[in-house]
Amino acid sequence: VKEVASLSLVSSACDVVSAAYASTKESHPYLRSVCDAAEKGVQSVTEATASCMQPVLATLETHVAAASEYASKGVEKLGEKLPLLQKPVEQILSDTKELVSSRVADVKGAVSS
Repeated sequence: VKEVASLSLVSSACDVVSAAYASTKESHPYLRSVCDAAEKGVQSVTEATASCMQPVLATLETHVAAASEYASKGVEKLGEKLPLLQKPVEQILSDTKELVSSRVADVKGAVSS
């Protein structure tokens, strides 16, 4: 999970979503109270689940480590095959806009000639 979260695309997408969430909470007081209540609920459930799962995870520690290593190699291979994952969202959007503009210009040129 840490490796996936550290990918530039995932990290920057999380930052964008987090900023939008914070802005929405700031702009809408009614939503803020609902979001605050939901956050507290999620935090409580997470804490309860973590404490219940700790003994199970301790028992499965070797299996979890093997799965983690396998997943890590998979994320590494995915990063090699999809270099897009190493770019932040803003750069991907900018590159996409540039590509679309270029293609539109090419089409306009072809149509006018």
